[in-house]
Amino acid sequence: MAADGNITKDVIYDAVAPDDFESMLELDRYNARSTAFDKIISATHDHFWDPLDKKYIDFDEPFDMENEMLLPEDMIISLSTDYVSNHLTDWKTRVRFANQSALRSFSSILHGEQGALNLSASLCHVLKDQGAQEYAANQTREEARHVTAFAKYIKARWGRPVECGPTLKTLLVDIIGSPEVYKKIIGMQMLVEGLAMGAFATFYQKLNDPLGRQLMQLVMTDEAFHHKFGKIWADRTIPHLTEAEHEIIETWAAHCFQTLLFNLVSPSQQRDLYEEFGLDPDRVIAEMAEMVTDETRRENMKEQTNIFRVLVKTLLNAGIITDRTKAFYAMYVDIEELKGEGDRMVGDDIAEEGIKYLQEINFKDRLASTISIAAE
Repeated sequence: MAADGNITKDVIYDAVAPDDFESMLELDRYNARSTAFDKIISATHDHFWDPLDKKYIDFDEPFDMENEMLLPEDMIISLSTDYVSNHLTDWKTRVRFANQSALRSFSSILHGEQGALNLSASLCHVLKDQGAQEYAANQTREEARHVTAFAKYIKARWGRPVECGPTLKTLLVDIIGSPEVYKKIIGMQMLVEGLAMGAFATFYQKLNDPLGRQLMQLVMTDEAFHHKFGKIWADRTIPHLTEAEHEIIETWAAHCFQTLLFNLVSPSQQRDLYEEFGLDPDRVIAEMAEMVTDETRRENMKEQTNIFRVLVKTLLNAGIITDRTKAFYAMYVDIEELKGEGDRMVGDDIAEEGIKYLQEINFKDRLASTISIAAE
């Protein structure tokens, strides 16, 4: 793939075609490792965790799925409609409906993590710089533990996940299969990772399940670093774009944002859930459409942890949004207010607390593990 198609402005993001392994064997490449990602790479030791080790997280912790909602009722938007609320008057049925709705959210997260794993692995095949490649390999390993962790959580609470929604599936297939590096980095490292940070911060604050909250925090300790990889790309790429290149990137980012905003949590993608509880899906969708207007979207996006607000802030901080598309985002968020908030992202504080927790576990064991290995 030509550099033009990748819209590469910095040598650390130079890329080749996925099947061009011969380029990886060039001798000069081995001595041309950038240092741009060294801090993120070395920090991986600080936030190491193992979903299969109970000293980090114990998936056997119980939760009363029959009598307790995982999420507060006001987060299950369909329960706010008269039709659904009046239909589900029995408490246990209501709880089961709310928890089955939550399963849809957790399944989307699981599928998104699988997408992130495959995408990170695909970057290993195309990025020429050794530092960038090592970073992508590290992220692949971290995304793999997220897949394991969310699969274990879903198994513990529900048994198995549900299918990936068509919107998310289409976006993931597009960015993983895309030969253009900018699509991979904006699509995954900025938009999907930004979406994830917002979702995890929301769930961390709202989940009634202590195990679920702990899982969110552990995953956020990794995601905060993945987000930084996209930020480094933006800092080194966006200021050097031609007008035409910026338009390509900006338009594609807006397209991804709009796709996610209108379809990711769309009631039309939960028809099977409504049918399972004897509800007419078309009626549920019609009542929800009356509730979820552009006005309610604007109100919701005033929340610091609103996942779509986090996405807009990510694109704004990266310099991707210009006057060309500002009006589109301004329909939902106050752009000037976002500018005044600085670079701190929602979830950074939660992630930092999580890293301290992991450092205590990891560095306490380091001496003991060194001794046991030496004794073998």
